[in-house]
Amino acid sequence: MNNQLDQNDNRENKSGLMGLSTQNKLIILGSLLCSFFIVVAAWVVIKNTQDKIDESYQNYGSMLAKTLAISSIDVVSEYPVTHNLQKLQNHTKMLLKNSNDISFIIFTDEKGSILYSSKKFSNQDSIYSVPNVPIVSINENTENVVGTVQIGLTGYTRNIVAKSTRNLMIIIFTIAWFLSIAAVLINTLLITRQIKLLSEGVRRISTGEFGYKLTSKDLWGEIKQLFESFNDMSTRLRQYEEKNIDQLTYEKNKLEAVLMSIANGVVVCDNYDKIILVNNAAIKMLGFNAKELISSRIMDYCDSNGELCFKKEIAKFKDTPLEDIDAKPLDTQVKINSKIIQAVISPIFAFHQEYLGYILVLHDITKEAEIDRMKNSFISNVSHELRTPVTVLRSYIDTLYNYGHEFDEKTKEEFIDVLNNESDRLNRLVNDILDFSRLESPNVELEKISSDIGPIIELTTKSMKVLADERNISFSILIEPDLPKIVINPESIERVLKNLLSNAIKYSNDNGRIKIRAEIDRTGNYLQVMVEDNGIGISTEHIDKIFDRFYRIETKTHTIKGTGLGLHLAKITVEKHHGGQIFVESNLNEGSTFGFKIPLKFDDSLIEKI
Repeated sequence: MNNQLDQNDNRENKSGLMGLSTQNKLIILGSLLCSFFIVVAAWVVIKNTQDKIDESYQNYGSMLAKTLAISSIDVVSEYPVTHNLQKLQNHTKMLLKNSNDISFIIFTDEKGSILYSSKKFSNQDSIYSVPNVPIVSINENTENVVGTVQIGLTGYTRNIVAKSTRNLMIIIFTIAWFLSIAAVLINTLLITRQIKLLSEGVRRISTGEFGYKLTSKDLWGEIKQLFESFNDMSTRLRQYEEKNIDQLTYEKNKLEAVLMSIANGVVVCDNYDKIILVNNAAIKMLGFNAKELISSRIMDYCDSNGELCFKKEIAKFKDTPLEDIDAKPLDTQVKINSKIIQAVISPIFAFHQEYLGYILVLHDITKEAEIDRMKNSFISNVSHELRTPVTVLRSYIDTLYNYGHEFDEKTKEEFIDVLNNESDRLNRLVNDILDFSRLESPNVELEKISSDIGPIIELTTKSMKVLADERNISFSILIEPDLPKIVINPESIERVLKNLLSNAIKYSNDNGRIKIRAEIDRTGNYLQVMVEDNGIGISTEHIDKIFDRFYRIETKTHTIKGTGLGLHLAKITVEKHHGGQIFVESNLNEGSTFGFKIPLKFDDSLIEKI
């Protein structure tokens, strides 16, 4: 059981380590939200900045195209003069050489025909194309469009500016993110440290270290008030402890002493099913020592067969509403190894009806359960035994009554013999039941006289001879000479001897022999009578129970019916009413010897009042 409890505790610890506290979850959630907002803000700022840079770069391209258009008016307007074209080419190449941002330049005339294009000489790719800018010539206040100029931009300067701006923004927002996370963590660590101090103080208080005070610097606000309130509470608890510790200890010890002295088992469990108190009777029933039981879970308790004895019952108790279980505690039975335990489970409430746990009151009802089982078996057997002779008697009497005039004398004698035997059998059954009620009564005393045992043995043997002859069983009687008289009730001793002989006949083999001996025992204080058979014998497991009331032995090969009262009545007669002893010796498949001893000197004080 301990290994199983340790494994459960380890699983609980592991699940506790893997789980996150609410505080840690809030810290992680806050950090994630802070990171999310910073990332979103950084993305928006960088995107807007990039858009502005793109817009400025396009304006730069337009301005550059306009400047080029102004500077190329003379060259384009005088086209197609050869040297002007060469001049235009040289001018374009010089611009391309001196600027990394210009990818190509295209000049066209007023009709849209290309005068010159540098695309075929340029190895640079353009990412921006500035729309055509007209080249306007002004003569005598008249504006004439003599051509257009179009340029393509590589984005060189734009990329440098954009990259620098993006990196700068990333650095700024990264620093801001680190600072915000650091602020959250530092604040959390400070609060966590103070909470740990408070938690440590509470733990010490809970272990009984009253008067413990919290000391910490740099406290402020509600935390400072909380620490001061805790220290004040601790001081008051210390004062209360000093005043009441003796009284509390006395009451606690008195309660534990009362619980320990209760004959029934008592197990007290908290709200988490852990055993917090167990008395000696419960320890004996559960089969473990107190150290193994305390702090273990009652639902994990298992017997030597590995069965979880209380798991279903505790689950049923917890599924029942508290108001119902408080009004009527759960009364159930559990099986622990070979014991039957009655368990009454009741809730425990504090003064303000706060649920604290539950208590189990255990009562060993193994004997009662066995007696109930034997009683049920006894009633069943008696009903069967009574039904058989009554049925036979009724059948035979009805037959004789209706058809007796048709039978010859021999048939009538056979019918009458059967009726006589069945009536004797019915009489014995009724007598067993009556004797059981009479002899078990505590106020009954049998009338006793001084008698010889020899005649009783001979008379009893003679009365049982008919039953023995049916199976060809013979009797051998050995009576020691000059046996003294003993003070007995002859009828009850005769019935004891009949029960022993009847038992020997039932369980003997056919054609066997039964020996009856009467002698003085070795101590010289008792007259001893023994009945020895060579029958099936009795196994060791039944020896100690053979004289219990309602107890019967049934095997696969022998299912002889009976009430199970014969040997028990013999024991009551000999031991309770005659102050003697009854005994049995047996070996399986070798036979049995039943006997009883009656004291030679009768003394009422020797009789056990049971």
